Amino acid sequence: MPKIKTNRAAAKRFKITGSGKIKFNKSNSSHILTKKTTKRKRSLRLAQVLDATNMKAVKRMLPNG
Repeated sequence: MPKIKTNRAAAKRFKITGSGKIKFNKSNSSHILTKKTTKRKRSLRLAQVLDATNMKAVKRMLPNG
């Protein structure tokens, strides 16, 4: 039986917490920041927890996570 490979793109974007939840950082925070409000940029800094609807798909991509 071959080893299950991790999806490397997903491994770079998601981290699994100790309790099994999946953390990710929001997009749109790297360039063209002048037109974005300070409030919006501040909220983009914070990591978010993945919603339950996408949990199954991401866990499949990270079998060893």
